[in-house]
Amino acid sequence: MFDRVSDSLNGVFKKLSGNSAISESNVREAMDEVRSALLEADVHFEVAESFCKKIMEDAVGREVTKSLKPGQEMIGIVHRRLVELFGGDPDAEQQAPPPGIMKLSPGPTVIMMCGLQGSGKTTTCGKLAGMLKKQGRSVMLAAADLQRPAAVEQLETVANQANTELSGGSQVHFYGEPDKCAEYGKAVGVAVKICQNALKAAREKGVDVLILDTAGRLHVNDELMGELRGVRSMLQPHHVFLVVDAMTGQDAVNSAKAFHEQLAVDGVILTKFDSDTRGGAALSVKEVTGAPIRYIGVGEKLDAIEAFHPERMAGRILGMGDVVSLVEKAQQEVTEEDAKALEAKMAKGELDMNDFLKQMKMMRRMGSMKSLLGMLPGVGSAIKDLDIDEKELDRTEAMIQSMTMEERKKPGVIKHTRKQRIAKGSGTDPNQVGKLTKQFGMMQKMMKAMGGMGAGSKAAMAQQMAGAAGGGGMGGMGGLGALAGLRKSGTKAKKSGVKKRKPKKRR
Repeated sequence: MFDRVSDSLNGVFKKLSGNSAISESNVREAMDEVRSALLEADVHFEVAESFCKKIMEDAVGREVTKSLKPGQEMIGIVHRRLVELFGGDPDAEQQAPPPGIMKLSPGPTVIMMCGLQGSGKTTTCGKLAGMLKKQGRSVMLAAADLQRPAAVEQLETVANQANTELSGGSQVHFYGEPDKCAEYGKAVGVAVKICQNALKAAREKGVDVLILDTAGRLHVNDELMGELRGVRSMLQPHHVFLVVDAMTGQDAVNSAKAFHEQLAVDGVILTKFDSDTRGGAALSVKEVTGAPIRYIGVGEKLDAIEAFHPERMAGRILGMGDVVSLVEKAQQEVTEEDAKALEAKMAKGELDMNDFLKQMKMMRRMGSMKSLLGMLPGVGSAIKDLDIDEKELDRTEAMIQSMTMEERKKPGVIKHTRKQRIAKGSGTDPNQVGKLTKQFGMMQKMMKAMGGMGAGSKAAMAQQMAGAAGGGGMGGMGGLGALAGLRKSGTKAKKSGVKKRKPKKRR
């Protein structure tokens, strides 16, 4: 969502690389471009001004380390200030993980969710519950939104989906009183009473976390704030999370500020973070409201939620990639033993269609192919205009599933009549089947060549493979090659990703 800002910053770095030193004149010219890019991305005016001013102060007069060019020196300066802008500590030796959900014994930990109507609050309640479920914690979702039609029923549906679609031994419970609302009187009293009853039910069930889905409005008003203040006052929640739609830009930041002033929220959850928005809300919310971003919604599915790491996001914007997050995603989907076995097969050129199908399904659970490739250093900018059709991946899966076991192990045996049979079984064209087998053969050779490469070389080759695939279903082959071995070397990648280099080395 930061393409415009990323392009502008990278353009600045390229211009500065041609200079022998960082001077006030060339930095000022560069900051004019950055400021324009930030404003176009709907970043708050005062935030854009402050950001550029701080970079000017950091950069002017700085001596460039002999081993670096001015553009490279500037990357370090901007990265530091981006981390600060997102709410991280730019001077910390090692970025600590963002604060998680408090653990209490006995429970429950109470989380109050608030936000404007249409921000994705109810769905985010389900995503948060699913994340906690994966961590082995039992959750109760309480429907305290009695203003929006069918809001209670929607939350119950979300709770049921979390139990059926997401793994984890714990349970997501639901609490709602759709038939008893009239007994409690006026709206504010209803919400408070239901939340109190939900807390009592959560304690009786021994639930670890209680999530209160409160009512939203189309805009911030006294009635909404009165209801929310009542819930906060009576239940004293341990966390108050504000759900903000990243697509609404400055409106999102202004509403976040109003909520924070009234409720002292301790975290913001940005929804629709994977959309093609300008990113102004994400870059402004911490500076304007004082409330840090805790989580981001990165898709429609209930498992599409991530903890927000300022340092990693700054790295993505500057084209450094985010290998640490990529490793974490891989570790959730594949065991170390499976990773070692896969890498051994790749090194020998013995990867078959069964392996490819298995890994492609695993990668699709991790996110879209474009988002995964974008986490590799230097790959994101190269593929930003590449149209990777996820439906083509469906067709690729269908073709492999229409093959016999022999054909999957030895794709070279697939000739004319076999192509026709596979095409008929998968609803595709024989030419598509031929293209798949041809590209798979090429991929086997490239995988074997990648076996002894380092991470940087693998990323570079993955970029070539993704580009050669033309954005079609075989784009997944580039991703598979780039991700191979990440699970195996996850600990090393994590250490290098989160540890901040000392200033002497960075410059």
